[in-house]
Amino acid sequence: MREIILKESFRAHVGHIGSALCIVELLEALYGHIIKADSPLNPERDRFILSKGHAALALYVAFYFKGWISAEQLSTFCGNDTTLGVHPEPNTPGVDFGTGSLGQGLSFATGAALAARWQKSKRRVFALLSDAECNEGSTWEAAMFAAHHMLSNLCALVDLNKQQAFGYTKDVINLPRIKEIWQGLGWDVHEVDGHDVEKIVDTINALNFVNGRPHVILAHTVFGKGVSFMEGQIKWHYSPLSEQELSQALLEVNKGK
Repeated sequence: MREIILKESFRAHVGHIGSALCIVELLEALYGHIIKADSPLNPERDRFILSKGHAALALYVAFYFKGWISAEQLSTFCGNDTTLGVHPEPNTPGVDFGTGSLGQGLSFATGAALAARWQKSKRRVFALLSDAECNEGSTWEAAMFAAHHMLSNLCALVDLNKQQAFGYTKDVINLPRIKEIWQGLGWDVHEVDGHDVEKIVDTINALNFVNGRPHVILAHTVFGKGVSFMEGQIKWHYSPLSEQELSQALLEVNKGK
């Protein structure tokens, strides 16, 4: 997944690379082991909302490995007349909600979870948020609503990579007690290494999606994971790769092959 992310972002000459690289294992766990969806068109499939929409390239790569889009389609990322934009758009199969305005994804997910309950459907809803979105008031409105309605079929995953577009989260708006905040709002809270697929899968599989509280997975990740010169560097929120940087990055992500 990381190799394709790097190659497609270089071809399209776009940024948001570090944001995509840090959620690879989270998407691998969800689309490889958790999400029940035989087709992106099945109305009874589990729902997924990428609230941190700027990491959409990683989602498209997950769709590619799922068999939902072809290699040819993937190569149109950010091209003319493509459905694969920098942020997810709902005319892409598998994307139910367009995202990009940060702080809205959990509201979409909460509505989808409530709709499933009203329709007496067994489908579950997963939303992947950035930690910077926890600076947004709309995130906490949705969190309070979901807890009040005991939406046990809802699972939020918070990508705790500790940085955002223009700084580190501790310097922008610090939330040192984020676990206690979610618990205080009535959520079932779990913490994981966001790069440990087995742990992520085991944690989600152990959740009660039938009764009880909504769930949140606080996933500790490394921004730009797998590429040494990107890890933890604010620059790689927006910057595209040069040809030399691409070569170095590919060497690093492929060294374990």
